[in-house]
Amino acid sequence: MKAFMDDNFLLDNEVSQALYHDHAKNQPIIDYHCHLNPAFIANDRRFDNLGQIWLEGDHYKWRAMRTNGIDERFCTGKDTSDWEKFEKWAETVPYTMRNPLYHWTHLELRRAFGVDTLLKPETARDIFEECTAKLRTPEYSARSLMKQFNVETVCTTDDPIDSLEHHISLAKEGFSVKVLPTWRPDKAMAVENPAAFRAYIEQLSAVSGVSISRFADVIDALQVRHDFFASVGCKLSDHGIEEFYAEDYTQADIDSLFNKVYGGQTLTTQEIRQFKSAMMYEFAVMDHKKGWTQQLHYGAIRDNNSRLFAKLGPDTGFDSIGDFTVAKDMSKFLNRLDTTNQLPKTIIYNLNPRDNDLITTMLGNFQDGSVAGKIQFGSGWWFLDQKVGMTAQMNSLSVLGLLSRFVGMLTDSRSFLSYPRHEYFRRILCNLIGTDVVNGELPASEMAFIGQLVEGVSYRNAKQYFNF
Repeated sequence: MKAFMDDNFLLDNEVSQALYHDHAKNQPIIDYHCHLNPAFIANDRRFDNLGQIWLEGDHYKWRAMRTNGIDERFCTGKDTSDWEKFEKWAETVPYTMRNPLYHWTHLELRRAFGVDTLLKPETARDIFEECTAKLRTPEYSARSLMKQFNVETVCTTDDPIDSLEHHISLAKEGFSVKVLPTWRPDKAMAVENPAAFRAYIEQLSAVSGVSISRFADVIDALQVRHDFFASVGCKLSDHGIEEFYAEDYTQADIDSLFNKVYGGQTLTTQEIRQFKSAMMYEFAVMDHKKGWTQQLHYGAIRDNNSRLFAKLGPDTGFDSIGDFTVAKDMSKFLNRLDTTNQLPKTIIYNLNPRDNDLITTMLGNFQDGSVAGKIQFGSGWWFLDQKVGMTAQMNSLSVLGLLSRFVGMLTDSRSFLSYPRHEYFRRILCNLIGTDVVNGELPASEMAFIGQLVEGVSYRNAKQYFNF
């Protein structure tokens, strides 16, 4: 019987172990998609205690706690202390066995704090106090944690109207970790709510200096902000979409729809799809012109629990996997851009694992030889960033595409303790490949190349692909 999470955790044979320890383990981290608050980095935030850094905003943990029968006040409540919340999380942890939270919890305790003790009610107080004492030292500030985990670059997620003041100050200061913005213009096409859309467009007008009264003005204003993001080092966009939008439309259609929604009228479902189709096209053209990569995260049904959404707001743990039919519209969207040679580098992330093979076959239609792996199948995302999901994603990419050109893992996290997810991914990657060598499915004589492949997927491919 193997010890729990020993040095060869998830590595089933000597080849897998050698690949991980010799080629993957010490590679720097490029976290090209995350939700860290750039102000926390710029101000080098110090965390008061382990409960604060671990449970603040972590809807993964909140979902598990609710499922375990923990009252909401210990998840998002304002009248409960960090210790009380942590105590309830410790009570929940033993019940998360076989959920990735169990592995992530103990990886983070070990890698960040050197704590090997299992977290459970009996150990909660000692672990809380030991880790809290460390968090109150300079070695455990936000920036120090990034350095401790050998982070080279992070890309935050930022709205076009954001000032990017913290990215600018970090660059001027010369902080050793690159902290770059990512363009996330979802609100610029969120026409479901006319009043909220108009309020956003007015904000966009104010920050861009472009007077907006028609659709063309919106695009001009967004271009101003796109240029500004580029000046601060942005190289990626990101779009959270339910499904792909590729409706037919004319410019006259979109001009009319903008006037309608800007004037406060509610659009039909078909009109909403047309408007989003036009906006997604315009966003992609901007990205292509600058050589950026567009990231497309699709397939989530968000805010399912209307009662708790009204009480707690978005991103609080009430989202799930959707079952949208996407192949034809995905193809049409990509082809519309490719036809005029304006398809940018693209990463597609699915949330429903049934789409794995669909995506990997679709990508091959639009690889054009201009960039290795130009169209990427994104790493297991959200509910799929766990052992089963990541294994399925890499297997699909391997048999229907080129795993060797994959840009690898990201945290997609708001936490400065989430970097062990890269280790988790790298161990799974090395075990997949190493097991193939042991089984005679890959040649042992090519171990030098296989080692380079592992290093590429772990780090180098992303650095080259995004031109960091």
